[in-house]
Amino acid sequence: MAVYPGSFDPPTLGHVDLAARATSLFDTVVVAVAHNSSKAGRYLLDLDTRVDLVRQAVAGLPRTEVDVVPGLLADYCRARRADAVVKGLRSGTDLDAELPMALLNRELGAPETVFLVAAPAHSHISSSLVKEVATHGGDVSSLVPEAVARALEAITERSPL
Repeated sequence: MAVYPGSFDPPTLGHVDLAARATSLFDTVVVAVAHNSSKAGRYLLDLDTRVDLVRQAVAGLPRTEVDVVPGLLADYCRARRADAVVKGLRSGTDLDAELPMALLNRELGAPETVFLVAAPAHSHISSSLVKEVATHGGDVSSLVPEAVARALEAITERSPL
């Protein structure tokens, strides 16, 4: 079993693609919605909304669960008896950010981190860029699952981000 953690604020088609590809490597993939303390106060979507949107996004994937990481990823992985952590890489910049986290998680008792390279069709998509486009009323429907596009549209209609 692998844990695919992230803040998923919002979930993108790149996230869904990575979860789908991880199911070809592991018996079960848990998409674990985490609260990143370095992003506190900067989330667009609250935790419950992110969990709901991730559930909708991966609903068609086999052997995929959605859960919340309530604290340290290493503790969560130990409790779930995970065999691996799965992380996506879009560029060398992602590797620079993810490598120290993978090493620290391993030191804290998490399993090995498996890095999957983003599919070329999704390598330019990030949650931050999706939020930026949505902020300015742009169409993000080619970047996110349909439910996410609807949620972002509803948020920006109520009050611009």
